Amino acid sequence: MFLHHIDQDLSLRLLNEKDAEELYRLIDGSRDHLREWLGWVDYIQDVNDSGEFIHDHLNGVIETGGFLKSAGILYKGSIAGIINYNDIHKQYKIGVIGYWLGEPFQGKGIMTRACKEFVNYGFTELGLNRIEIRAAPENKKSKAIPEKLGFTKEGQIRQAERLYDHYVDHVVYGMLANEWRLSKRNE
Repeated sequence: MFLHHIDQDLSLRLLNEKDAEELYRLIDGSRDHLREWLGWVDYIQDVNDSGEFIHDHLNGVIETGGFLKSAGILYKGSIAGIINYNDIHKQYKIGVIGYWLGEPFQGKGIMTRACKEFVNYGFTELGLNRIEIRAAPENKKSKAIPEKLGFTKEGQIRQAERLYDHYVDHVVYGMLANEWRLSKRNE
């Protein structure tokens, strides 16, 4: 099983069926918070739904030939959220990262640290040349992550996602492998 320690409080781990109950409690307890920016929240109605969610993400490991596509974010041993490659375009070596945190875990720098590790993983282990992160223009917390990590704001896609009863635009942030390597040298 994949487990990567970022620091003493924070780890990334491949989730399994045993995590379904804890994941469901996190989603259910943060439902209103998550629903503002995530269109899938209403589909998670019970533990079986979170188990299916985990099963789908485990299938992502098979799709990538054994590489991790999704990870649970563990903060002090508890599931705090998820980070994943929503899309990996093997031919073009492009990955698109998505992420979310439960409401009690906001404001601790968790997602910035987790995303930094996942970006590094994408460039070093998956061999990606480009990584994108997309967020609604009004989603200031989500946009802050790529901005803190030095991604370039490349533009905006109009009505990129339907959230329940309305559409939202997406701001697109990009990072190239050579830019990431240069930033790592300058740390």
